[in-house]
Amino acid sequence: MQFNHSLPEIPTKTLAVKLSAAGERSVRNHHPWLFSESILKLNKEGNAGDVAVIFGHKKNKVLGVGLYDPNSPIRIKMLHFDSGTRLDEEFFQLKIQAAFDKRDTLLQTDTNSYRLLFGENDGLPGCIADVYADVLVLKLYSEIWYPYLQLILTELISISKVNTAVIRLSRNLQKNDSHNIIDGLVIYGSLQDETIVFHEHGIQFSANVIKGHKTGYFLDHRENRRRIGAMSNGKSILDVFSYTGGFSVHALANGAKEVTSVDISEQALEVAKFNASLNEHSGKHVCLKGDAFEVLAQLISEKKTFDIVVIDPPSFAKSKKEIPGARKKYSELASLGITLTATRGTLVLASCSSRITSEKFFQINESVLNESGRKYAIKNFTYHDVDHPVGFKEGAYLKCGYYSLD
Repeated sequence: MQFNHSLPEIPTKTLAVKLSAAGERSVRNHHPWLFSESILKLNKEGNAGDVAVIFGHKKNKVLGVGLYDPNSPIRIKMLHFDSGTRLDEEFFQLKIQAAFDKRDTLLQTDTNSYRLLFGENDGLPGCIADVYADVLVLKLYSEIWYPYLQLILTELISISKVNTAVIRLSRNLQKNDSHNIIDGLVIYGSLQDETIVFHEHGIQFSANVIKGHKTGYFLDHRENRRRIGAMSNGKSILDVFSYTGGFSVHALANGAKEVTSVDISEQALEVAKFNASLNEHSGKHVCLKGDAFEVLAQLISEKKTFDIVVIDPPSFAKSKKEIPGARKKYSELASLGITLTATRGTLVLASCSSRITSEKFFQINESVLNESGRKYAIKNFTYHDVDHPVGFKEGAYLKCGYYSLD
């Protein structure tokens, strides 16, 4: 396979790692993260991407294989459990084929955008691969992957049958250009336009694969967007934290009479308008720029209500100390949403905060609903779409509650 730029050739060595009792329990439970405090002994100093062969606390038995990351408190990212293995071409072929096979049902629908690799949940921690039509975007979150780029890219491109591949880097990796890899590098094929048009369940969208947030678009809410679209014919919709209009566009394309998109980013709202223009629709599309809490309060003061209210905020709890504040914000949004939901309307509340469990999130919503005095029925709880499998506890983050109000 011919790449546009030479990929780094980084020699790796094999490290023997002895674990604490807690570390051994973690590996035996197939958890993908080993923190530095779990390592009792290392036979030599390791570099990013070195192969870490894991031995038990007492017995000299191989428990698995991971990649060493000296720049992270998660010192070893696990790739294989229960025995030793070689991290060669066949290893990555099998990993990526297994991931691709999990997406088979989604790829049978009118959809050509999907997450092909979901990091730890597909057995390759810190490595994300999204496909938009015929463009693959590989996003790296750790330097451990540089020695294996050629193996991984070759297999990803082959299995997805894309014409173009782009490498995106996390902020931390962007600060380190020692490997001559830059964020937004078109590593394979060519890119006439950095904005790629793709479709999910027949609805057209766009993603800027060079400068867009994450890999260019948020694919995880696809099934919820489809559900909202199916409910939207003839309805008025409020899409809060709309970003580039995922819910809004599905609603418009499915016959909503009016959709109001709320986001703090003018640029995101412009993309939402563009995405809406990619699809035939006759509904009115209103875009309101501003802080969501303030905009919702203003809409309430104007006595506005909507048939469907969707509230999908960014993660409010990126660390443990932010959990109490996150709970308060979710409560406040639920309260605002209830007030803005019309009689016999539907309120949809979502969270992408992994530190707030689905059980806790739904408890918060129901507590606010009970306090509101309005009668309600729980219509549905949804979680991850098929291309965002959950492989370990911390890998579960997305949850969405559908509530029918009197």
